[in-house]
Amino acid sequence: MNNFIPWNSQPLEEWSSKYARGKFIELDGLSMHYLEKGSGDPVILIHGFFFDTNMWNKNIDVLAKNNKVYAIDLWGFGYSTRKPLDYGYSLYAGQLQKFMDAMNIDKASLIGQSMGGGTIIKFAVSNRHRVDKIVLVNAAGMPNPLPIMGRISNLPKLGELMYKLNNNFVRKYSLGSAFMHNKKLITEEFFEQLTRFHKIERSSEVMLQVTRKEFFDTLTDEIKELGSMNLPVLIVWGRKEKSIRLQTGKELAGMLKGSRLEILNEAGHCSNIDQYEQFNKLVSEFLASG
Repeated sequence: MNNFIPWNSQPLEEWSSKYARGKFIELDGLSMHYLEKGSGDPVILIHGFFFDTNMWNKNIDVLAKNNKVYAIDLWGFGYSTRKPLDYGYSLYAGQLQKFMDAMNIDKASLIGQSMGGGTIIKFAVSNRHRVDKIVLVNAAGMPNPLPIMGRISNLPKLGELMYKLNNNFVRKYSLGSAFMHNKKLITEEFFEQLTRFHKIERSSEVMLQVTRKEFFDTLTDEIKELGSMNLPVLIVWGRKEKSIRLQTGKELAGMLKGSRLEILNEAGHCSNIDQYEQFNKLVSEFLASG
């Protein structure tokens, strides 16, 4: 405990110089961190709430064997900017478009978990011509109540108190109760990697702003529109999901005509981590299919 570094305490540039593994690009004056691996057709990975590019650590190398893979840090997360912004799907869909423009990516396959999946849905309905295939991993967007920890953190003052406690309890409890099913994977090293960016100044403010805006489940109209676009969509869901129930995933698949739903039995909200070998096989085959 004596060596504990407080959450929300480290300057972005200093912390990035120590721990950021990728590259940086400036988009309209906003700094963005991303990873880039492999060669071939472009694939872009978009993390969900609470996470950054580290959520794809068990996937990116496998996917990069046959594709040019980019994993991006959404603004407010990872090592991307912490400036005050109107955080939400519109902001993040715009960030994705700006990134593709800057990297000269005309068209890409998009893979997103939870909030990242919602970002893809928002982007795709306005940019059909720039999307090859879509993988939605326990995607947000459909009507769905916030998990209990999200509802608690949204309470005035209590959320601020929870996020600044000088211990790991709140984040470890959230990781094990709302995100991960396979508790054996939550080692000290794993936890440190996934939450290291939470140490950066303004990270707690961003996460509270995001949850309190309550935009996660607001994409019903966009999902209906996406369902009429004849895009190849693979939906991956964890049967042990606690944050967005499996029935919601089935309803999403029903609205996205022609989509394919794959249920991973021993997986929760982060099915790409809980059952990463099965996930990597499914997604690799989907990306390679005609």
